[in-house]
Amino acid sequence: MRLSGTVFSNTLEMDTTISIVTPNHLTQDQPYKVAYLLHGLCGNSSSWLDYSLLPLYAMNGSTVYILPDAARSFYTDMKHGFRYFTYITEELPQICRSVFRISAERENTAILGCSMGGYGALKCALTKPEQYGMCGAFSSGCLFMKENMDFIQSQGWDTAAQLFGRQLLTDIPAAFGQNLEWQPDYEISELARQAKESGLLPELYLTCGTEDHFYPDHVKFGKLLDELGIAYTFEQWQAKHDLYYFNDALKKAIDKFRL
Repeated sequence: MRLSGTVFSNTLEMDTTISIVTPNHLTQDQPYKVAYLLHGLCGNSSSWLDYSLLPLYAMNGSTVYILPDAARSFYTDMKHGFRYFTYITEELPQICRSVFRISAERENTAILGCSMGGYGALKCALTKPEQYGMCGAFSSGCLFMKENMDFIQSQGWDTAAQLFGRQLLTDIPAAFGQNLEWQPDYEISELARQAKESGLLPELYLTCGTEDHFYPDHVKFGKLLDELGIAYTFEQWQAKHDLYYFNDALKKAIDKFRL
């Protein structure tokens, strides 16, 4: 089953789009596993449906896939915009459980994403490890947010725009504030430390292509997780930051987590 439409969010105070992908056979007795699948910076709630083989992967599985829209928010409660983090982690699960027979148990709940969505998946899973038992992050952007903010402040917005795109001149201040004042909850490494201290960590599956511009950050991030004593799986292969890679990474995550 593939469904696309809108749902009203009280958190966002507006209608927002959503896509749902389910197995073909919806007759099992127990609740289905659930995977929240997050899009990248240029995507929307139908991107995984339009540009991957997700319907094929889901067809004979045991998981309902929830594809929300978070615009270009970096999955944050934006400084000047909408509270997408609260929507994704709090309201959306309640909405989906009221409509679909999906599990509320962390061991049956995954959050996955690519690029900006990889950052979002890690942010959600490490902030609320009691909620997500599995996290798959593919070529995640902003693994070192403080460094990114420091770079923009030292080099200037025009240089950042040339490297990352002019639209980010609007996106980043909207999400994090015009002055780029760093906060610990922006930083994936800080969230990992907090989750480690809590004694509750999701199963982490990270991937990146060796030709991806984010690859060096992933190598560095893996070393940091090693230093923290946090278990994870990291797979790399020859690939760029593109839709072909995202599709392959999604299939590997589905196999890894037995979704």
